[in-house]
Amino acid sequence: MSSSDSDPEFLSLLRTAGVSRRGFLRSLGIGGAAVAGGSLLAACGTKGAADKAKDAAKNAPVQKDFSDTEKVLNFSNWPLYIDVDEKVKNRRPTLEAFSKQQGVRVKYVEDVNDNDEFFGKVRPQLSAGQDSGRDMFVLTDWMAARLVRLGWVQEVDKTKVPNSKNLRAALQHPGFDKNRDYTLPWQSGLAGIAYNPKATGGKEIRTIDQLLTDPALKGKVTALTELQDTMGLLLLDLGKDPSDFTDDDFSAAIDKLQKAVSSKQIRRFTGNDYADDLAAGNVAAAIAWSGDVIQLQADNPNIKFVVPESGLMIWSDNMMIPNKARHKLNAERLMNYYYQPKVAAELAAYVNYICPVEGAQEEMRSIDKSLANNPLIFPDAATLSKTHVFKALDQQQERKYTDMFQAVTGA
Repeated sequence: MSSSDSDPEFLSLLRTAGVSRRGFLRSLGIGGAAVAGGSLLAACGTKGAADKAKDAAKNAPVQKDFSDTEKVLNFSNWPLYIDVDEKVKNRRPTLEAFSKQQGVRVKYVEDVNDNDEFFGKVRPQLSAGQDSGRDMFVLTDWMAARLVRLGWVQEVDKTKVPNSKNLRAALQHPGFDKNRDYTLPWQSGLAGIAYNPKATGGKEIRTIDQLLTDPALKGKVTALTELQDTMGLLLLDLGKDPSDFTDDDFSAAIDKLQKAVSSKQIRRFTGNDYADDLAAGNVAAAIAWSGDVIQLQADNPNIKFVVPESGLMIWSDNMMIPNKARHKLNAERLMNYYYQPKVAAELAAYVNYICPVEGAQEEMRSIDKSLANNPLIFPDAATLSKTHVFKALDQQQERKYTDMFQAVTGA
């Protein structure tokens, strides 16, 4: 990022203009497909190389924790993913309150522009058992799974994070970290269907099959470049469980996707840059993220987000403490702070993604009642019961499935 891109005033102006976090990445020309090729292949490598990297991390000397003597926390996160005071330059209210309460100075850096790109930044140090210069960072489920698998992140001491008990039940046991020993969600989101009723002629879109086969939508459909979201929804549409499927199941879903591409039903594969086209009616329907739809509905309340009849995909961006972090306890203190319902509500009121903290909805009512009642920020139990998490992949699966998916999407 350039210096202007990382300037909090610049980020604040983007947020005031209604630009989402993923929209900001789009403005920089950054996307998963743009950088995934080199870093993904480097990450997968050979099994022997991965084992050596894991052994190096495991056998490295235990890092002394300097939290009690160095009142510092180095925190890497995505752009536009924390509350900002729109009236006062450089102010992040909840972060400032944490610093005042704990006496810890937080160096907050918005340098997680893409999961693969960030992996490339920290890989040299973590694979060698060295300090990455960061005490905590936030990564999406599938990348979090990779770091857990490689043994490059530390177990969270839950006695230092008692508020972790407030984690919503639907997010407590992901396949890659069954008991949340290494991760805690920062924010979460849903992948489902969005459509513009004006562009569909008033027709409702209820299923992934309808999205991919209805002749009336031909050439007016987009799907996501995120494998876990698009393929998870296709697997569900085929009656398969995204958390427990076979190679044959994945191949069947790929075949269905290929047919939609070959028939030109799918216009293109996107990051969140489908949003403008959906709002304008150039795209009638899309596999979409809930956070984007909230942004769109602010200007066009007619845009719909639909829970497909077969179910939704749910994902999280997760707080993690890397090996050799100098200030592990300070990171755990921050985790505990943001899992207070009142603080979680203040954060969610600004970023508009799914709040992972129980009790935050009640606190939100005193901040903004409309947000408290928004099912895309606080999904009800019925909606959450329809959500699914994509299974954790081993190295061989990750490479194989990515190659198959990119062969269809043209990434």
